[in-house]
Amino acid sequence: MYFCPMQQPHFPDILGIIPARWASSRFPGKPLADLNGRPVILRVWDKCVQAGLSRVIIATDDERIRSRCEAEGALVMMTDPELPSGTDRCAAIAQHQPESFVINIQGDEPFIDPGAIQQLADLLISHPEHPIGTLARPESDPEVLASPHVVKVIRDQNGKAIYFSRAWIPFQRDRAPSTWPDHYAYLTHIGLYGFQKSTLLELARLPQSSLESAEQLEQLRWLAAGYAISLGVTNYRSLGIDTPEDLERARSLMS
Repeated sequence: MYFCPMQQPHFPDILGIIPARWASSRFPGKPLADLNGRPVILRVWDKCVQAGLSRVIIATDDERIRSRCEAEGALVMMTDPELPSGTDRCAAIAQHQPESFVINIQGDEPFIDPGAIQQLADLLISHPEHPIGTLARPESDPEVLASPHVVKVIRDQNGKAIYFSRAWIPFQRDRAPSTWPDHYAYLTHIGLYGFQKSTLLELARLPQSSLESAEQLEQLRWLAAGYAISLGVTNYRSLGIDTPEDLERARSLMS
């Protein structure tokens, strides 16, 4: 049995939640896939507990995930399998917890940097006027920026997100796209979110917006409803596991 050592909380009022579903069209059972001797979801949990949050909870709809993670010392809570998104699963757990803030950590990022989680926690605390926080990183590779699978984000001068898009934004008129990064500091979004708990519970009740439907980006529902999203910039590069091929790459990296 493996127990990841718990750290003294640096953020005693911030709860970390890791949603973990068994069902996945591209990779069923991904949370328990073996990553060099330890399941993917527990690799994520190991990193999260190092960030010094109040607690870290794995939110799952599957008994296999629950039993394996609890056997390794992780705190696990069950959620309704009919919930449509990770945000909804976080809200279902958070509504019964005492913490005032919640950070949603993706369960398929075993290389998540505890420092990035801490940066987001600091962002939530230092910007109470922005009830949601997230991170982005600088990117200058035109091929990466042109990909619809990479989400771009622009922000205002106060660090508040203006818009997220799969398109390469902002567009630069009268310049060749290959030169765009020479004239503008582009940012790509990292799917790590923090919320004031009261706001998270409100978001779970919002209907889908036309912007979200068009781009298939949940955060556009929140922007369309008028919620402010604080955007921090980090050098952390996320590396998620979406397919069995991604898992093989992660195994090689870890080796």
